[in-house]
Amino acid sequence: MNENHVLEMEEHENSLGKVEIAPEVIEVIAGIAASEVEGVSAMRGNFATGVVEKLGKKNHGKGVKVELTESGIKVDVFCMMKFGVSIPVVAQKVQDNIRQALKNMTAIELDEVNIHIVGIQFDTQKQEVDEIE
Repeated sequence: MNENHVLEMEEHENSLGKVEIAPEVIEVIAGIAASEVEGVSAMRGNFATGVVEKLGKKNHGKGVKVELTESGIKVDVFCMMKFGVSIPVVAQKVQDNIRQALKNMTAIELDEVNIHIVGIQFDTQKQEVDEIE
């Protein structure tokens, strides 16, 4: 698309100027939309996002990769699911929620929303409480 990696919105006749959206904005919106779905326990980040969160800053784009290509926008989401949920059902809800959130907030249509399940979160805290009592 652009060399400076910014998504330009289409201009309308009565527009006062141009609107550009950085891929980081899409990452944040997609990350929040994915984590809102019941059954998603956590988003996967990398070492840098872990360090940033330990310093007290929440990284809402964690676990989301946005790729701007000539054919369109591709979003990859890396998340962990809660044990016992139906992975295909939750993954579909994540895809739908991301697509709807981006459409509502930015009017962007995505070509692909790929969900990568990187782990299962077991409910170990509840078991530990039961063992203590």
